[in-house]
Amino acid sequence: MKKLLLIATGGTIASIEGEEGLVPGLSAEELLQYFQDTEKNIDVSCKILMNRDSTNMQPEHWVSMAETITQNYSQYDGFIITHGTDTLGYTSAGLSYMLQGLSKPVVITGSQVPISFKKTDAKKNLNDAVRFACEDVGGVFVVFDGRVIIGTRAVKMRTKSFDAFESINHPYVATISENKIQYVWKPTSSLKELTVNTKLCPDVFLLKLYPGTKPEIFDFIKAHYKGIIIESFGNGGVPFEERSLLPKIKDLTESGIAVLISTQCLEEGHDLYLYEVGRKVAQYNVIVSGDMNTEAIVAKLMWALGQTEDQQEIKYIIETPIARDLSIDWGKEDKHS
Repeated sequence: MKKLLLIATGGTIASIEGEEGLVPGLSAEELLQYFQDTEKNIDVSCKILMNRDSTNMQPEHWVSMAETITQNYSQYDGFIITHGTDTLGYTSAGLSYMLQGLSKPVVITGSQVPISFKKTDAKKNLNDAVRFACEDVGGVFVVFDGRVIIGTRAVKMRTKSFDAFESINHPYVATISENKIQYVWKPTSSLKELTVNTKLCPDVFLLKLYPGTKPEIFDFIKAHYKGIIIESFGNGGVPFEERSLLPKIKDLTESGIAVLISTQCLEEGHDLYLYEVGRKVAQYNVIVSGDMNTEAIVAKLMWALGQTEDQQEIKYIIETPIARDLSIDWGKEDKHS
């Protein structure tokens, strides 16, 4: 018999009608009443860790989830986290970095409609999540609408449709239909045991460039943050005429601020060396994100800054694949998944 721990954190899946709209209100036990154990060989225990809309989820809450899993790791065969969808991708990425070498599944799910509503996707998602948590695989996974996504590749693409999440720049792990799992690929880990490191530094700023971005914004960032993610144009283009951003970026790197160059394009990553507008910024000590998605980049930079203040070490951590967050073609062989 598989022993699972369901960790409830709130979100739409657990929401009820409140005076000012939907608000998380169901307990983990109430959620579990909707689980249909057709095989009668699963023992699910419940723990309500928090009950919040995921919009209010903070990096410190990722740590609470990681610590809860660590404390109960030897007692259970798998874990399910019910979570709001809006920041679910950030949480799944954050847990992927804090909990490396998992030999058991940590499955995160939620829903677009509360589980107590007549027409809801929550029952299927919860049942699929419990089913996948019984598998003999290790890692952090998002299970949603019959799709299994590796934790560092899940991005919410739709606000209302049941197929809210996509796996960006990476194949789905598996699909689930009528309680049957069909693997696309099966995760394995090269790490022999669980490594837990929950140190995070949330002093990270995410800047999406647009035509007209003022260079002066970097003065504020320099004074208040330890790292910045610049979502550049296309393949890594950063303006160097008129409102040139290059002098400010150079100043940040020389001041010990971690500067990571990403792209606003969701798929296929970027290549700083393809165009002049990329090569001019690549001459500085910047970090490149390859084909990582924004959720993974934010969580990974927070985690890297929590490990060290050495800029070269931070660059190495970010540019090294962890938990399949970065395609091998972009950099070094993945040593962590």
